[in-house]
Amino acid sequence: MRIFELEHRRVAIWGFGKEGQAVYQAIRAELPELRLTILCTEADAEIVESMNDPRVVCTIHVDEEVLSHYDYVLKSPGISPYKPMVEAAKERGTVFTSGTALWFAEHAGDKTLCVTGTKGKSTSTALLAHLLRAAGKHVGLVGNIGMPLVEMMRARADYWAIELSSFQTTEVAASGMRPHLALVTNVIAEHLDWHGDEATYVRDKLALLTAAKPHFAILNAQDANLTQLSLPNSEVHWFNHPEGWHLRDNHIYRGDEKIIDVSKMPLPGVHNRGNLCGVLLALEVLGFDARELAFSALAFKPLPHRLQSMGAKDGIEYVNDSISTTPNTALAALDVYANKKVAIILGGHDRGLDWYPFADALATQAPAVIITMGANGPRINAIIRRVCMEQGVVLQSALSLADAVDKARAALNGEGVVLMSPGAPSFGLYKDYVERGKDFAQIAGFDPERVGEIPGQGVL
Repeated sequence: MRIFELEHRRVAIWGFGKEGQAVYQAIRAELPELRLTILCTEADAEIVESMNDPRVVCTIHVDEEVLSHYDYVLKSPGISPYKPMVEAAKERGTVFTSGTALWFAEHAGDKTLCVTGTKGKSTSTALLAHLLRAAGKHVGLVGNIGMPLVEMMRARADYWAIELSSFQTTEVAASGMRPHLALVTNVIAEHLDWHGDEATYVRDKLALLTAAKPHFAILNAQDANLTQLSLPNSEVHWFNHPEGWHLRDNHIYRGDEKIIDVSKMPLPGVHNRGNLCGVLLALEVLGFDARELAFSALAFKPLPHRLQSMGAKDGIEYVNDSISTTPNTALAALDVYANKKVAIILGGHDRGLDWYPFADALATQAPAVIITMGANGPRINAIIRRVCMEQGVVLQSALSLADAVDKARAALNGEGVVLMSPGAPSFGLYKDYVERGKDFAQIAGFDPERVGEIPGQGVL
């Protein structure tokens, strides 16, 4: 649906963080007289009151009765649609939509290039924008990467590079607009507390392909969840396949043709370099000379909080991988620093993910030191304790991130890498992974604002 269709309707915005505030501004720009209700926390209510909008009321308590009062509820991505009160309100006629759905409805016909995946989606989206701009195109870099789509409601671009989380992929299909292209890096169990179970997470993630029906689908041939898909409505292309774009011996190949050495690229981790293959394939499908554009990746600036080396102090390098929210991403981080003495900091919000495969992997890629923290820290500690003893890994627990950094620094004794790759979200300790990454930077003695800058957002 489009914004004008909200006129004369009972409308609520649920959640008033960055996304909710952007939705409010987008609606107000087109419907200045529409009465709105903001469903939010007490802290956000203060922001609402400071706006002095006489046509806005604020409600803190939310339940089935409250939600059922409205024709439309524009929900922020972090609020699960699987809450019982949401399901009950739907049965009573309330329609739940989002800023993502509104934006896609307003941008029908645009060249929308949607990127999702459990791991590597932010870097892949930024790379796609970077290389398209290197080709001389006017590109919007938006979405889950840090700039809500609705902030760019009236902007225009040659191409839109859009990062989508699993919270947003179903909203693209709900908009009724087919993406021009969808790139999916991988699908690994995550956000189970939001989706309810692994099957629902996979279904929601893949909705960008199965329900939104992109014209072109760019898929990772090494991912089992992707290779079993049937997508009759899309033209499917595969990367990380020996006949196409793939990574081999620190080089990117196109079939048997060696294209570029990636060992000196600012892309830490095999998964990021493999995903560059997907970006190059997308460019090729779009009609660009991907072989030539591959060399522009050498000038790419890595994103913050993603295997970000902040520098060294007193012989110890500090690496900020705050974006790491699954055991798999923590393992990928360890693989990047496999040849160094590493103290890894693990733990955060407990979503019930399985840490036993991580424990098994420590038998072959154990770091020197592991510090656990956060709500799931004790559970991780208990699961990995036996293998840490067998591998001679120093295992300690910490009461806070500052405590964890102190213990990691002391255990390394002036030599090695303090790697914060928690393998868990930050909720309960921090607002989000960005706040956690900035705190890590400050604790380690670096400027948190400079560390957290994401270049290239918006339309350039």
